[in-house]
Amino acid sequence: MKKILAVLLVVLLAAVFSGCSAEKDELVVGMELAYPPFETKDERGEPYGVSVALAEALGEYLGKPVRIENINWDGLIPSLETERVDVVISSMTITEERAKTVDFSEPYAHAYLALLVNRESPVEKAEDLNQPERIIAVKKGTTGHVYAQNHLTNATINALSSESACVTEVIQGKADAFIYDQLTIYRQNQANPETTRAVLIPFQESEKWGMAIKKGNKELLEQINAFIKDFRAAGGFEKLTEQFLAEEKKTFDALGFPWFFE
Repeated sequence: MKKILAVLLVVLLAAVFSGCSAEKDELVVGMELAYPPFETKDERGEPYGVSVALAEALGEYLGKPVRIENINWDGLIPSLETERVDVVISSMTITEERAKTVDFSEPYAHAYLALLVNRESPVEKAEDLNQPERIIAVKKGTTGHVYAQNHLTNATINALSSESACVTEVIQGKADAFIYDQLTIYRQNQANPETTRAVLIPFQESEKWGMAIKKGNKELLEQINAFIKDFRAAGGFEKLTEQFLAEEKKTFDALGFPWFFE
């Protein structure tokens, strides 16, 4: 009888401690920390930016501590499939192709593609790039890459591994233009005004950003969608704008461009 009671006690304690650890389980968030001001690092090398703050707010909403996993862009979706991370929050555009592999939350932001153009290039709009003599830099696997493949088939398309490599190609005159989102193009032009021009006028429908979750994880998906709704209603996205993007918001308002979180 004592042995039976001892076994039952062990089982009971295991269940209790298992439940406690489950309650304290962390939320592991995947993002590529190479896209300021959304996903980047601070001066100490710690994760920093809009998406990091958004992830921390999500963790607080779910009652879980957050751990950021810095993963190369092309490894983000595989990290969900292998359960290395619970959710990807990395300025990821919702696309039909990606939705075959992962589930997406409701959109929390939207962006338009734009062009960072070398100052010596005659390119004035996206259509001007669709010529055999034009060279386009794109970050591999991004929607700018997809756009170039689908619409600029006459040009030479150089798919590179990082945003900085694409910008360097334009600055050095090795590429006519870099296709990326409006905000990044604006910021890169501000940083390199003597060698680049920004073509910010949208040339396609806006792209919606969502949080990506492993296919079939309905419980987490519902929790994330509820968080996005409540966070928006509480003015959370306005606070993120004030903290990280105040100057950019003023410029976008002056140009009459829709804001990311509106």
